[in-house]
Amino acid sequence: MRKRKDGPSRRELLAIIRRLEARNAELEKRIGVLETELATARKNSTTSSKPPSSDIVKPPKSPPTGSQRKRKIGGQPGHPKHERSPFPPEAVDVSLAYTGCTCPECGRQGRRTQQAPRIIQQVEIVATPIEVTEHCATAYECRRCGKRYYAPLPPMVEKSGLVGPRLTALIGFLKGACHMSFSTIRKFLRDVVGVTISRGQLSKVINKVSAALRETYEELVRRLPTEPRLNVDETGHKENKRRMWTWCFRAADFTVFRIAGTRSSQVLWDMLGREFQGVLGCDYFSAYRKYMKDDSVLVQFCLAHLIRDVKFLTTLGDPATVAYGQDILDAVRELFHVFHQREGMRASAFLAALADRREAVMAAALVDAPDTREAQNLADRFRLHGDAYFQFITTPGVEPTNNLAEQAIRFVVIDRLITQGTRSEKGRAWCERIWTVLATCAQQGRSAFDFLLQAVEAHLAGRPPPSLVGFP
Repeated sequence: MRKRKDGPSRRELLAIIRRLEARNAELEKRIGVLETELATARKNSTTSSKPPSSDIVKPPKSPPTGSQRKRKIGGQPGHPKHERSPFPPEAVDVSLAYTGCTCPECGRQGRRTQQAPRIIQQVEIVATPIEVTEHCATAYECRRCGKRYYAPLPPMVEKSGLVGPRLTALIGFLKGACHMSFSTIRKFLRDVVGVTISRGQLSKVINKVSAALRETYEELVRRLPTEPRLNVDETGHKENKRRMWTWCFRAADFTVFRIAGTRSSQVLWDMLGREFQGVLGCDYFSAYRKYMKDDSVLVQFCLAHLIRDVKFLTTLGDPATVAYGQDILDAVRELFHVFHQREGMRASAFLAALADRREAVMAAALVDAPDTREAQNLADRFRLHGDAYFQFITTPGVEPTNNLAEQAIRFVVIDRLITQGTRSEKGRAWCERIWTVLATCAQQGRSAFDFLLQAVEAHLAGRPPPSLVGFP
């Protein structure tokens, strides 16, 4: 009888293989989890809604290929030269003529020609750019009752006090548009303008400017619910140790900012009401989805945000999820390719091409989505709100991205970094009003300082405030 060889039996080997296979499956599952966690930790501005400033380490730019060469500093060959337009004659205060020079070559006296003179226009500030006016109210005494009183001063003088309307508007502009602190404004006025004003007085001046802008701001707020298209975005706001939010509502010809203590849909109800009939451009934040669901509001979700979310799928470790994300990216790129060709296409052909590309995007998102959490979440998004990504196809004037609101809110983010937020309800109202005026004047192509001056003069004189509505 043959003896059994030393070593494990076939049954034992099979048991070992099964244990190794189970261990391998467990490790592969763990690797997938770790790769997802790593991809999440590596999210940046290209794969999420994080701002570019949050990218601590940015990947190096790819080297130029083919005919792409690094451009030299300065103007590029073939670009038209840009020169500053000269001041018109009516804007010139002093004109000086220089004559009687000799030839730089031989030293002889030359004769005048009909050639136009060489002109250099120079702008300079005067040594003391302020004017001090003394308003004297004569004192009287009543012959009958003996009461002493003064002759009335003009209402604008009474309400202005130490700081006149133009200087008041300048202080408001420095505080709002230039992000200056009261200390910096005080130094500027003392060292450049030649007048010393205390920080307390500067605070009172800002309150006057804020009061002058109150009705102008409220008029725009009242117009928001009637707008056919609005782009909305929000960002954090600091007020002492309290966490707040700055909301930006951008219409076609004006922008409104509102600072609120919440990031919920309650702000949308307060600002737009429950019967808003326009189209709301926004990102996929839950507050907009709730407002969309509860009040049947038409929404255009931002395709740029969607692209970043899809790009995140291509950074994961699961090959099927990566391929799924890449298919959606390709379909969206084709959609934008058609969108950017609208100038050279007939309207009917353009809409038909967009509709075809829309179906391609929906098919890529909903057909055979991998059974991973990230892929299924994106597929569910398209099942629930896929149509809301394509309102721009059927609604003229609606943009596929929320770039308009994001661009308007950048100024607020910069201001937050410099000023560190507000400290009171008055400061909050000032920020809402001045940000609204600055953004709206930029949209309308008008001078923010000139508008501030008009508002301040109207407020001090008791006249109706200027409007930001209906500017051509």
